Amino acid sequence: MEWSPVTRQTMTALVSAMVFVGLAIGLAVIPVPFVVFTPGGAVDVMATNEEGEPLVDLGSVQTYPTTGRLEMTTVAVTQVSGTVGVPEAILAHFLPSRETLPREAYYREGVTADEIDQQSSTDMTTSQDSALIAALREAGQPVEERPEVASVTSAGPAEGLLQAGDLIVEVGGVTTRAPSEVTSLIGRYEVGDEVTFLILREGREMTIPVVLGASNSDTGAPIVGIELTTGYRATPQVSYNVDPAIGGPSAGLIFALAIYDKITPEPLLGDLTIAGSGEITPDGVVGEIGGVDEKIAAAERSGATAFLTPAGNCADITSNHPDIAVVPVSSLAEAIDAVDLLRDPATAGQVPRC
Repeated sequence: MEWSPVTRQTMTALVSAMVFVGLAIGLAVIPVPFVVFTPGGAVDVMATNEEGEPLVDLGSVQTYPTTGRLEMTTVAVTQVSGTVGVPEAILAHFLPSRETLPREAYYREGVTADEIDQQSSTDMTTSQDSALIAALREAGQPVEERPEVASVTSAGPAEGLLQAGDLIVEVGGVTTRAPSEVTSLIGRYEVGDEVTFLILREGREMTIPVVLGASNSDTGAPIVGIELTTGYRATPQVSYNVDPAIGGPSAGLIFALAIYDKITPEPLLGDLTIAGSGEITPDGVVGEIGGVDEKIAAAERSGATAFLTPAGNCADITSNHPDIAVVPVSSLAEAIDAVDLLRDPATAGQVPRC
């Protein structure tokens, strides 16, 4: 039995359609090696959480009434265990305030979700600590510098005794103010000597004896087995009652502004809703961030009238944001000055824009 021409054409069309549908499904479900960034949310750090706790709580330290809203912004990014299909990658590439990056440029090969969460949490804690010191300094309140344990050498003399984050108050009964002083004091001892460290750990003073070991490069040189950096001791103990799922270092600027506003008599924000993002150092220097377009879009959706961004990120802004003033800042002091100008309609036009 022969196929009629019409039937043959119909079969060809049917097969072609099935192939097309199969290819479309394949393109939709087969993952591509990218991660996608989209706007996240905005959180007013001057507000309280569901339990009624201030998101930035300075405890018993004297604070002053504040007004307005100060929002940290977030970005939603493909999880390390997640996948991105071709349609999603294409849409993210062309839609405003979206971004795609090669997966290997964002996630190190072999990294696990737990490792990423731990690093994100550590970065958040570091940003919070730096925000406190920067805000106190900008407000003219005392901050005490101390040597801080940056890391402890595995199998070294101090392993299991000293910890990263310990502030060293004394070495062998001698007060220390800088990492170089700790190194100098250790050099006065011999290999095998026991040295007593007075440290500050999580607000409590502790005495830790350590038996000095020998350097691998010079067996006569005593070592503790620690790396040192500059740490800080300050009176306020801040509790950050934010969602623990929010991590990373880029909320530092907003936390610093929140603390500054709380510990200074005059309200900083007035009736403004200000959003922003930026890493911050204890010296108040504002560092660049990732996902700036997405964070500005999140701020726009929340109703913020201005977004404080690291000055170095101005060149990274590719989307048009007509409903919000994007203000570049390089330091906490510049951010405070910008908000002061924005608060008064007569001076708001003087604020620089990206």
